[in-house]
Amino acid sequence: MAEYICPHCKQPIYDDEALLCLYCGESLNRGVGLLGRLKYPRRKRMIVVIVLLLISAFLVLLLG
Repeated sequence: MAEYICPHCKQPIYDDEALLCLYCGESLNRGVGLLGRLKYPRRKRMIVVIVLLLISAFLVLLLG
């Protein structure tokens, strides 16, 4: 286990998978990684994908 220092409250964190500080609750500003990006996509991308799907479904309905 590696020690990580919280950038907000300067307390040591020993949990390798923690994304939030155990003491102050602020983000530890850690990278998510490839699997995290696949599991938790960003909201902006998700909204763009949904809008594109709705537009394409509407176009298929008009052309079909």
